[in-house]
Formats: sequence, C-alpha cells, structure tokens
Amino acid sequence: MKPSYFATLLAISISCTACGQYTVNEKQTSRLQPSKKQKIMDTSKISDPQVKQAVEALQTGDKSWYSFFTENPAMTDDGNTVDFKSFFANALGKEMFLSIDRVENEGKNIHGNFKAGQWGTFPVFFKFHKNSEGKFDRLDIGQDK
Repeated sequence: MKPSYFATLLAISISCTACGQYTVNEKQTSRLQPSKKQKIMDTSKISDPQVKQAVEALQTGDKSWYSFFTENPAMTDDGNTVDFKSFFANALGKEMFLSIDRVENEGKNIHGNFKAGQWGTFPVFFKFHKNSEGKFDRLDIGQDK
C-alpha cells in the first residue's frame, strides 16, 4: 500500500466521521429542556385535586401556589415553625419535587425526592392540612427518614 493511498483513506474516514456527528443548536436545546411552565414531573399519583394543583404550581414556580392556602397558614420545616410566606418567597421557582414516590392520607401527604436549592436533593414529605372551607391552613414539610 502506497503512503499517499493510506493518507487518502485516512482523510476520507475522518471526514465521514465528522459529518456524522450530531450537534445541538440553540433551537434544539430549547425543545430538550423543559420551560418553567412545562410540567417536568408526573403528578398523577396525587389523588387530592387541590394538592395536585398546588404541587403543579410549586413545580412551575407559579404564584398561584399561594391561592391554595389561607391568608396566614401554619408551617413547619423538620418540626420547626417557619413563616410560610417568607419560606416560599425564597423557595418558589427554585425548589421542586423530582419524583413522587408515595402518596398517603387521601392524597394529602406527599413523599418524594426533592430538589431543595442550595441544600441539595433528598427525600422529603409534604403534609397538607385542609380547613372546613377547603383551603390549606397548615403545611408540614421535612426530610423523610
């Protein structure tokens, strides 16, 4: 085999490989990544319709999240009393469920993997408490053990 023949074969092989590579342009990237308003997690396991809608609002960072609660709901985080509005002023749009693993208490207790901003990802529970008017007057959240 002559050296020039080998060089030509090598050049053709490399050019064919380069032509076959897939690149993602900006337009394709936007289709692959969900927008803020798209659901990025399946909420179908949640049987309580209001809890489901509230979790969907949480997932997208939608401020309608607040409309599911009374004016000043009680809230605990790992057993510690926290201010609901202050807590979600920092968390809404940044923190979300990555999966719903278990639903209990007629759909009002949600257990799943959760992305908690700077604190990382870990298993959590959200326990929604409804008042007689159908609004949530208490939310208990915490790390699942």
